[in-house]
Amino acid sequence: MRCNVVAVNSVLAYIPSPPQGVWQLGPFPLRAYALCIILGIIVAIWWGERRWQQRGGQAGAVLDVAMFAVPFGLVGGRIYHVATDWHKYFGPDKNPVEALYIWQGGLGIWGAVFFGGIGAWIACRIYKIPLPALGDAIAPAVLLAQAIGRLGNYFNQELYGRTTEVPWGLEIYARYDTETGARDMMNGVSTGQVLEVVHPTFLYEMIWNVLVVVLLVQIDKRYRIGHGRLFALYVAGYSFGRFFVELMRSDEATHVLGIRVNSFTSALVFLGAMAYFALATKGREDPALLQPGAAPRPWPWQLSKLRALGAAENADGGQVDLAKKSDSGARDNDSAVTTTEPAADAAATGEESATEADEAGATGEESATEVDEAGEPTKSDAKKA
Repeated sequence: MRCNVVAVNSVLAYIPSPPQGVWQLGPFPLRAYALCIILGIIVAIWWGERRWQQRGGQAGAVLDVAMFAVPFGLVGGRIYHVATDWHKYFGPDKNPVEALYIWQGGLGIWGAVFFGGIGAWIACRIYKIPLPALGDAIAPAVLLAQAIGRLGNYFNQELYGRTTEVPWGLEIYARYDTETGARDMMNGVSTGQVLEVVHPTFLYEMIWNVLVVVLLVQIDKRYRIGHGRLFALYVAGYSFGRFFVELMRSDEATHVLGIRVNSFTSALVFLGAMAYFALATKGREDPALLQPGAAPRPWPWQLSKLRALGAAENADGGQVDLAKKSDSGARDNDSAVTTTEPAADAAATGEESATEADEAGATGEESATEVDEAGEPTKSDAKKA
């Protein structure tokens, strides 16, 4: 009896998988995987925007950059997944078109970060925003978005590890199409049949991501890191945890030198990120350097307006330079005027003295003339005078 109780408690401790990950709203499928990704993107933009403004950046800049980075990241993530798991889509009895079915899961984070970075670089070039500073602002927010996105793997019953008997093991259910009755582990509905209990590696990674997010925020507050070094710590921290999570997975994967490709990539990216952190400029950027200008910005797809904005900003920059030169010249003139004022005052004082002397001389002459005309003053009076 006691053994039965222990067995029941052990089974109840397991984490159940969701019975399904897709719900039909008429002809439209509502996928939990897509919702988790969208929620993560929204959180990343919202929090990243707040952090960017706190560093002195212009409001709306993160959203502008995200309009480039998000599409690039999604495409890049899918490219990386297909490239590293090509055998799932190409070969005998495979349908290459399924490589485009992004809604069925399969986004490689390394491709997403790399291509997303390219999109962010393009946007920063257009809006004249320093990419390293922006990367530092959004680094914790991006990693939190990754943690939220991992919930999508939970609904899809994917990215789990080897079988286990730990109390927090994850139950994997058999799922079937409700119309055809065929097994469909991705889109079907669970019958409650447990196929196996496995390590929830997606959960391990999600917890690790949240811990690194907290660490990044604390490091940023204490040391005021800038010039892309906090983003490098985000990449290194995620890579470190991902390396060990990959060692626990048992699903089919491409190997490089006998190592799972994601573990191999994690190690290389970790080394590269730490090298950048060590060599990059220390300190934090001046908030004044983060301002691209207060002109209204068009949407990223309005290319003609973007070009016009760039031309206008260049013109404004020239006017600002001329204004600075004019102000400098004015300051020089003011200095010259200030320097010559004492001499001018002295000269003016001398002229006034000379004028007074002339007037005095003229007065004396007039008095002498009057005396001569009268002819009355005596010599003694002249001596007295």
